[in-house]
Amino acid sequence: MDVTTIPAVPGARHRRKRVGRGVGSGHGKTATRGTKGQRSRTGSGKRPGFEGGRNPLIRRIPKRGFKRKERRPTRTFAVVNLGDLNQFDAGAKITPETLAAAGLIRPDRDQVKLLGDGELTKRVSIAVHQASASAKTKLARLGGTLELIAAASRGS
Repeated sequence: MDVTTIPAVPGARHRRKRVGRGVGSGHGKTATRGTKGQRSRTGSGKRPGFEGGRNPLIRRIPKRGFKRKERRPTRTFAVVNLGDLNQFDAGAKITPETLAAAGLIRPDRDQVKLLGDGELTKRVSIAVHQASASAKTKLARLGGTLELIAAASRGS
């Protein structure tokens, strides 16, 4: 048995309502829109947030703050957790290029930050731009080495 063999239940499918096709259709003349008024006209409707002409809520609420362009962050970080590094071999030298090749980070990020989430089971050598304190202690406990890359400042 499949879907094509199931019989149609009477009344389950409704005919599409064709409005404005003459008086004999039952939906002619005003085409189910009622008589006169804004909603009976074509192109009618009010924009979202319209409150009948009174001062709308979006204009009653005060505007607050702004963002200075020169204070916006100019660099984006790719985050890597320690637990993600178990896929590399023991003693491997891990750089941002190897992380991108392994699919752990997106190559369009400026800098890589190492976080201490998860457990690392292998001794590895890691070169990243920044590392959290927990990542440093976990890596040092295993005997791995951490090299911090000095990144050139961008957009200053």
